[in-house]
Amino acid sequence: MKYLEFDLKKSEHYQPKLYAYVLDTSPEIPLKEKRPAVIICPGGGYHAKSDREAEPVALQYLAQNINAFVLQYSASPDPFPTAALELAEAVALVRAHAEEWFIDPEKIVILGFSAGGHLAGSLGTLWNRPVFHEAFGDSQDWKPNGMILCYPVITMGEFTHEGSRTNLLGENSSEEAREALSLEKQVSADTVPAFLWHTQEDDTVPVENSLFYAAALRKHGIPFELHIYERGGHGLSLCREMTSNLEEQNVPDNTGWMELSVKWIQRLGK
Repeated sequence: MKYLEFDLKKSEHYQPKLYAYVLDTSPEIPLKEKRPAVIICPGGGYHAKSDREAEPVALQYLAQNINAFVLQYSASPDPFPTAALELAEAVALVRAHAEEWFIDPEKIVILGFSAGGHLAGSLGTLWNRPVFHEAFGDSQDWKPNGMILCYPVITMGEFTHEGSRTNLLGENSSEEAREALSLEKQVSADTVPAFLWHTQEDDTVPVENSLFYAAALRKHGIPFELHIYERGGHGLSLCREMTSNLEEQNVPDNTGWMELSVKWIQRLGK
């Protein structure tokens, strides 16, 4: 395995980094197809990034023959679109190295937890907006092929996570700004396919966030898969002891989301 680190374009307050976990090829392990890639955006309310939702998740995908990357993106006080542009840059970087890293350039998936889910959802929903073309030109190399949203912040209106909204938009954001980043209201024919999971007991980022987004995807004919688990609060990560020493974050019935997401990635585009 290759472990690599990349500095992304420096923001006003941060030097964002992309950490790469790339499987080696070997004549002893013949592969019929190039590997997918997943770029992970940890949660943290747009003010921090959770270690529990970073490397441990990457290693799980690596074990399933999926190259994995962790984006440590800029957070507050850098506002939108700083982190979204960093994620777009990360997608373009992975695609540029696809041949070298034996990656299928049509299977580059972005994944986000909580506020990181809003970040991934922002690129997956808004990737064709002028702000990205102005930054990267018209190549569209920054367009992801799919997104995995784990208990994501989606709306900036009712049922939002207020801390994420404040850190992203500021204390006194306008109704127009909130509307523009309420992703359920921005879904279009350009939105990429999605895999979502949430718990109905989540009282930090209510399940309505995923329900609203799934309904919008359905309305616009965008392929999606949605799993709502009965038990468990917020920030569950892998739902196992390896990502938390808190009993309430170890929910064995929910651990299957990882296997389900792997199967979804494998059939993406087929």
